This record gives sequence, structure tokens and C-alpha cells, in this order.
Amino acid sequence: MTVVHYIAKDAGIAIAETAAGLSAIHRPDCAAALWQRAPLPAFQTWIDALDPQQLPNARVILSPNRVHEAVTQICDVSGTRDGGERAMLADDAAALADIFAGLMDASYLRLRFDVVETNACRKFHVDSIVARLICTYRGTGTQYGNAFDGDEPEQFFTAPAGSPLVLRGKLWRPDSCFGLLHRSPPIEGTGETRLLLVLDPISDPDNHPEPKLIG
Repeated sequence: MTVVHYIAKDAGIAIAETAAGLSAIHRPDCAAALWQRAPLPAFQTWIDALDPQQLPNARVILSPNRVHEAVTQICDVSGTRDGGERAMLADDAAALADIFAGLMDASYLRLRFDVVETNACRKFHVDSIVARLICTYRGTGTQYGNAFDGDEPEQFFTAPAGSPLVLRGKLWRPDSCFGLLHRSPPIEGTGETRLLLVLDPISDPDNHPEPKLIG
């Protein structure tokens, strides 16, 4: 059974207990869907202990069925230690890509692994895209909340580590975001290093400058 609930009245934020619950993003009253899940302790210990220089860091456009191969290659290039936990990362990224591509009916995705140590995108905003999936594997998760008329949210929430968050963007449909904004949490000076997986649907890969793995 798919269980979805909302964290606040009229907030437009759906909380799902399973991957299937992310389909709430297509509901008229939903601007974001969060699959709340807990990472395996062994995986979290492993990724938290990696030297930041060994974290996967790349951007590529590819078909969803190439994600597992691409993540393995990215880890090789980044010097990410091989082993069971690295295989879990590749498996999970590939599964999320498959889920998100299905939700968006996307033949191609832009995949990014971002290693963040500064205040990247610290202002609350809405992305100029159709939709985006963000999963923070290490560090503080994406923060989100509702605001209107250019204000910042008075109350915001933080996505737990390992919990995929699907957000509508400005190109979804006009006036379909319900004032829901998000940001990368300010961490500069804390010594924290974040690792994010970011997936965007791509309709025409030839119109984008990123490297491509299409197949």
C-alpha cells in the first residue's frame, strides 16, 4: 500500500513511506514529494568517513539504463574506494534514476554528483526546470519551505540524509509550485562536506553542453 501524508496544511509537501509515494508529485495539490527512508548504518559510516577528495564529483547526460555503469566510472575517476558500500551507491543511484525517469516520462537524465563545502545556493529559490530529484548522501539535506512575495520561509524543513526529494520547478506548469522554495543549507566554515545526487529530466540531450553517455 502506498502511504502519503502532508507535513502541513496547504504546504503542498507530500511525505512518502515508499518509492511509489513519489508519484504524489503529479497530484494537483503537491509541489514536492519526499521519500522518507533511513540509510543503512554501514553505508552511512563508510560515506561519512571518505576523504572529500574521494567523493564522486561529475556531471553527465545519459539514458537511465546507463546510470549504474556511469556511477561506477565516476567513482573510479574520483578515487572512491571500491567495495560493497560503493556498489550500494551505484545501485541506489541507478534505482533512483529509474524511478525518476518513470515519473517524468524522461528518456534522458542529467546526473550530477555535487561535493559541497561552501554556501552553494544558500538563498531559497525555485529552479528553472520542470522538476528535480535531490538525494543528499552525506551531510545536511536540502532545506525547503513555503513563502510568498519574495520572502523567505518562516518555517522550513530539512530532508534527511538518504531521503530522495522530488521538487517541481518553474517549468512544470505556471503557478504550480505553491510558493515552495528550497536551498542548499549554509555550511561554510563548519568543516562539513555534503554529497548530493541531482537528477533532471532532459528532453533533447543535444542541446546541453554536458558530456553525454547515451545508450
